[in-house]
Formats: sequence, C-alpha cells, structure tokens
Amino acid sequence: TKPKTVFLDVKPSVNTVTVRKYSDAFDDGVTTRRDSVVLYGTEGRPSLTSAKSLEVFQKDIFFIDIYPITIYLRAIGVLPVTRPGPAQAHFKFLSASFFYSVLFFVGITSYVGYVTVNRLHIISGLKGPFEEAVIAYLFLVNIFPIALVPLLWLETPKIAKVWNDWNDFEILYYQISGSGVPLKLRKKFLTIAIVLPILSVVSVVITHITMSDFNLIQVIPYCLLDNLTVMLGAYWFACCECLSATAYILAERFQKALRHIGPAGMVADYRAMWLRLSKLCRDTGTATCYTLTFMALYLFFIITLSIYGLMSHYLQDLDIGLALTAVSNICLLFFICDEAHYASHNVRTNFQKKLLMVELNWMNSDAQTEINMFLRATEMNPSNINCGGFFDVNRNLFKGLLTTMVTYLVVLLQFQISIPDSGKAKVDNITMSMSDMSTMKPIG
Repeated sequence: TKPKTVFLDVKPSVNTVTVRKYSDAFDDGVTTRRDSVVLYGTEGRPSLTSAKSLEVFQKDIFFIDIYPITIYLRAIGVLPVTRPGPAQAHFKFLSASFFYSVLFFVGITSYVGYVTVNRLHIISGLKGPFEEAVIAYLFLVNIFPIALVPLLWLETPKIAKVWNDWNDFEILYYQISGSGVPLKLRKKFLTIAIVLPILSVVSVVITHITMSDFNLIQVIPYCLLDNLTVMLGAYWFACCECLSATAYILAERFQKALRHIGPAGMVADYRAMWLRLSKLCRDTGTATCYTLTFMALYLFFIITLSIYGLMSHYLQDLDIGLALTAVSNICLLFFICDEAHYASHNVRTNFQKKLLMVELNWMNSDAQTEINMFLRATEMNPSNINCGGFFDVNRNLFKGLLTTMVTYLVVLLQFQISIPDSGKAKVDNITMSMSDMSTMKPIG
C-alpha cells in the first residue's frame, strides 16, 4: 500500500485553540480574545476579532487579485461559482450563475454547430493537395474548446473549495505573521485580463482573413472559443503566480524569524503554514485536472497542425495566420508548464534551501527537532502540481510534448512528399504512353 503523507494535520502548537476560519473570525463580533499563536518578540498578537486588528488584516487577498480573470470567465459562462462572501464559494445547480452558464452554452453550441456544418461542407468539397486538407481540418479542431464548458461545470466544486482554502490560509498567515499576505498582483492580472482577449481576437481575425473562404459571421464563435482557451490559461497562470509569490514571501519571513532565538513553536507554526500551502499547490492541479488535460491535448494538435501548414507552404509564401496561431499557442503551453514548474520549485525547493542553511548550534533541542521535522515534511509531502496524479505539469511536460510534435511533423511531411512523387510518376507514365502512341507508325 502507498504510504500516507505525513504531517498534513499539523496546527500551531502554542496553546490549545485551533486555527480559526472566516466563519469563526468574523461572526462573533469584536470580542477581545488571545489567539492560538503568539507574536514572537512581543508579548502578544492583536486579536483577529478586535476592531483594531481588522483594520490591519486584509481580507480576501487571493480572490481580489484574481478577480479580473475570474469575472471574465464568469461573463462567458464557464465558471458558475456562487460566492456571497469570503470562504463561502460553492457550486449549485439551482443558482443564477449556473442558469446563465447553461444559457450561454446552449447559445454558443448552436452557433458552433452552424459553423461546424459549414466547415464539414468545405472539407468534403476539397480536391486540392494533402496539406490543404490538413489546414482545413485545423479550423475544425479549433471548435473543440466548446467541450471545456461542461468539463469546468464538473470541476467547479473543486475550484470553489480551493478558493475557500485560500481564505483559511490567509487567516492562518495573519495569526502567525501578524499581517496579511502581501501579494499585490491585481494590476498584473487586470492587465492580462484586458490584453489577452484583445490579442486573441486579433490573431483569430488575421488567421481567417488570409483564408479564401473568409466569412465574418463565422469568425465570431472562433473568437469566443479562443478567448476561452487563453483565459483559462490566464487563470492557471494567476493561480500558480499566487502560489509562487506566497511561497517566496513565506520563505523570506521564515528566514528572518529564524534570526531571533524563539520557542520551538515558531518553527511548528511555519511548518503548519507550509503544509497548508503545499496542499493548496496540489489541490490547484487536482481542481482543474480534466480541463488542463484537455487543453494540453488541444494545444498539442493545434500547434502540430499549424507548424505543418507553415512548413508545407514556406517555399511559396509565409502564412501569417498560421504563424500567429502556432506562436500564440506555443507561448500559452509554455507559460502553463513553466509557471507550474516555478510554483512547485518555490513551494518545496526554496523552503528546503532555507532549512538546510539554518545554523542549529544556537538553538535548543526542541527547536532543532522542529527544524528536522520541517525538513522531513518538505521531503515527504509532494508539492508538485499535477493533473489528478496522471502527470506533473512542469517544464518536462512542455519538452515531452514538443518532442512528440517533432515526430508527428516528420511523419506528416514524409507522407506529403510521397504523394506528389507518386502523382508525378503517374502523370509521367501517361505522358510517355501518349508520346509512344503518337510515334507509332500505322500498320500497312
């Protein structure tokens, strides 16, 4: 049997009061009460429920930062989360957000069905070379992201749980550090939420304008579906960026805290925070495992077909539309893999470096034991972001997909080369036969 991951239930060790959640922290008024963790170097910490501490504590930092991206996803009907307040995100079938999502999905599916019928009619009438047929199928593959909407419905409850866990982590961070998590990423994500959809629409329009069968009415669903793909990539980027930034901040605060001789409980408290952050790291991948798997396969096919179309036409002219499609999707796949790799590195490897550099000589035996337990926890608790345990999302995934793309491109190019040769041979044989017949002398 697989060994159970250890230390997952660790809580701050000072006193016996458990870690408070939002439901406990803001529903009991402003009664003064000492919290479960003391502020090291001072006599105590401001109570989380006191009026003064509420002014210092910044609520809902994670959700506020990613809000520009999530509100765009909700506007296109793919993230039907009901969230009346912090730590209250949930998914309900009988809700206004889900009803809106269903209506949007039915509308876009009808539109996509109309475009698909026209695309199939164009493909069935093709009589050109092999590469033209492959490029025609590229526009049919571009319709596949419509399947992401029901996949996200399936995973919305898990996404809502991750949001709630972030709120609980913020409470724990404040109890231990005495301040909110200083992420400050809202402006960055707001810029992404504005710029990416515009670039996506421009890329789709340019790609379709270069085609002979350009039809503006049929371009609209392609723009929506491409926006859906890039904004899901932006959501993944935002979640991983928040994990990376939080892990870096936590590691720096932990290193500064170790400069002061304090109780062993200080190390235990930071270990508790790290374990929760590590769990958030794993849950981020699990919450969108089916969606991310589908996106990885979709991007693989789109990039392969786009590059093949470019390589098959490079001797004639450069297809700007195919070039934009290939470059944009390669960048999207790279940032998905790279940001997850960076988040996993910051959450685990960066903390291990901080722990290995700790001087244990001046610490008491209890503190040394806690340091060793912390280091062991980082070794035994995986912090890799993976898709439900099927594969890790990191730079190796990007490298593996590119390697597979090269293999498929070689096969496609070989197949393309073989077709003109055989066709030319047949034409040459027919020409030679006709010339022989013309040179034959009549009998008699």
